[in-house]
Amino acid sequence: MRTRDLVTVGARWLLGAFFVYMGFKKALHPEHFLELIRQYQMVDNAFLLNALAAGLPWFEVLCGLLLLGGVAVRGAALWLILMLVPFSLVVAHRALAIAAAQGQPFATVKFDCGCGAGEVVIWKKLLENGTFILLAGWLLLGYGRQFSARFTVFGCPTQAPGDR
Repeated sequence: MRTRDLVTVGARWLLGAFFVYMGFKKALHPEHFLELIRQYQMVDNAFLLNALAAGLPWFEVLCGLLLLGGVAVRGAALWLILMLVPFSLVVAHRALAIAAAQGQPFATVKFDCGCGAGEVVIWKKLLENGTFILLAGWLLLGYGRQFSARFTVFGCPTQAPGDR
């Protein structure tokens, strides 16, 4: 097995473990997660807010478990990207608004963004999210299939780009 393969599998497991852990932290306290979602003022519908607070953490856990088990890796990676990109954008928007309102540098803005880690320095969170987006994109391209139970679903191609 090549070094790139080992690193990619390690990255897949790291990403999966992170989302299982953070998803469980939020799932065990949905009322707190609901309060954090409400701060972004993106959703006014109470049913939708409650559904997000109750369901999104479990979906994160599911995606993490799929990555850990190597099942539908591409699909799980795509869903993580679809969750991380909008989340990162709204966090960045809120951080910019806080920096402007309080007249402080962006690099010093910190708050509980709802990721499950408590209060964080936002530029570090955005850097972390960017790294996770890149890792998920790498998996989406077809890497990380070693030690996979089933890498794809619906009979998609099984060769990684570097294996062709």
